[in-house]
Amino acid sequence: MNTIKNIIFDLGGVVYDIRYENVVEAIARRGITHLGQFYSKDFQTHEMDLFEKGLITVEEYRDYIRRVARLPELSDSEIDDIVNAILIDIPRERVELLLRLKKRYGVYLFSNTNQINYDCFTHRMKEKYGFDIFAECFHAAYFSHQMHCRKPAKEGFDIIIREQHLEPSATVFIDDIEKNLEGARAAGIRGYHLSQGSIVDLFDSQGNPIPSLLTPNT
Repeated sequence: MNTIKNIIFDLGGVVYDIRYENVVEAIARRGITHLGQFYSKDFQTHEMDLFEKGLITVEEYRDYIRRVARLPELSDSEIDDIVNAILIDIPRERVELLLRLKKRYGVYLFSNTNQINYDCFTHRMKEKYGFDIFAECFHAAYFSHQMHCRKPAKEGFDIIIREQHLEPSATVFIDDIEKNLEGARAAGIRGYHLSQGSIVDLFDSQGNPIPSLLTPNT
């Protein structure tokens, strides 16, 4: 069966434009040059993994940044600015697409994120659009720091399937990081790697998906 009934979207790099290099540049602007590979699309530290699972607090993560940066004088706001430098924007056309899709499909969000980023992007988007887009554009939104698990683990997808009563074979998950599709596929969900372009390019004006979204799991 090639029918899609449900779509699970990743957030960063799929719905929300992000730029990992901004974090590195924000660190460099503060004269921190000794961290080496610290944060990228393909790598992050163990502490960031714990933070994205909600297993360490904001205060503990800020103290970790001060420690590895060897700058105990870094303020909370300076650290938050570094962490939030990755965030760019959600274009209006994507919000409009999600609202259209929600009328036709079960539309969900599954994001690896952390409390600092979450507080920032929910505030920014509410200021920009005048409403909570995570409540209005999705039937449910799942964030790793609240779930205590993160992609690519199968566990997160199992939670979404169970809580939302989804039929896995009629569900597709869209992510810009191919490795994150592993957990979806292990849970029986189809995975689509958004390697280029925008989610707007994946649907026609009526909300019909392009053929590759209908391709069964491999």
